Amino acid sequence: ADAPNNRLGLAKWLVSGEHPLTARVVMNRYWAMLFGSGLVETIEDFGLQGAYPSHPQLLDWLATEFPLSGWNTKAMLKLIATSATYRQSSYASPAIVEKDPANRLLSRMTRFRLPAETIRDQALFVSDLLVEKIGGPSVKPYQPEGLWSELSFASKSRTTDFYVQDTGDSLYRRSLYTFWKRSVPPPTMATFDAPSREMCVLSRPKTNTPLQALALMNDPTFVEAARVLAENLMSESNDSETQLKTAFQTILSRVPSAFELQTLHRGFEKRLAYFKDEAHHAQSLIDVGSTEPRATLDASYLAALSTSMMNLLNLDEAIHHE
Repeated sequence: ADAPNNRLGLAKWLVSGEHPLTARVVMNRYWAMLFGSGLVETIEDFGLQGAYPSHPQLLDWLATEFPLSGWNTKAMLKLIATSATYRQSSYASPAIVEKDPANRLLSRMTRFRLPAETIRDQALFVSDLLVEKIGGPSVKPYQPEGLWSELSFASKSRTTDFYVQDTGDSLYRRSLYTFWKRSVPPPTMATFDAPSREMCVLSRPKTNTPLQALALMNDPTFVEAARVLAENLMSESNDSETQLKTAFQTILSRVPSAFELQTLHRGFEKRLAYFKDEAHHAQSLIDVGSTEPRATLDASYLAALSTSMMNLLNLDEAIHHE
């Protein structure tokens, strides 16, 4: 009643803690971020055309708890992430699938592919390349040469007609800071269903295509990240089996089975023999990226171990939320 009759008054009303819709919408979005689907499936529509919540009392409670916490986002995310519901395995027995095929009853953890930005950031993080600086101007990481000029008027007076790649730390900033040209979005981001940003998108599609695997194996960001991770492993141990086991745990957050480790090691040995015979191919691989390969390391071994890292980063398990 005491709020001004303008946009400031509307804003105060929305976050007063007495308006039920604000907290409900926000908590449903957080739930969808962590579980792949909201308690209300139509996260963009809470009206009469939207879906009914699968757990209305849970959504009511979360919406009440959020303003009581002082609108503490981190506290609410921690509350959900430490719950027994979130910590469930994504494995589903045939009986559970029959009773709850879409997992609307939360009988297990939902399995879904990570967002495009997270997949890139994850590769940079495990290789220690990720620059976690907060804020600042947008950056221009790796992108196919000439892509912008092919789809522009090529006017030298416009800075967005030509893509000038950044150097140094700017190449490894979080994907959140990537400069975005709406008519020519970053190809790898688009391949993994990142929206074009021409309009507001609340629910992204989740597709699986062969092009995604090709991007993970050929995009300079992932090739370089794999090589730098391999270099880090080689500096810690001289034993290939130990290196592969450590990489497996780092990327997939679990210990490999004996069969998995054997398969991974067999592939490594095969590629090592190949790169020893084709030294120029080994050098071409480890030269990808802005960071210089360590001259003290054997190029053939480094190339073979890098391809093993690329295989791990390309695994379905690596790019999915289990």
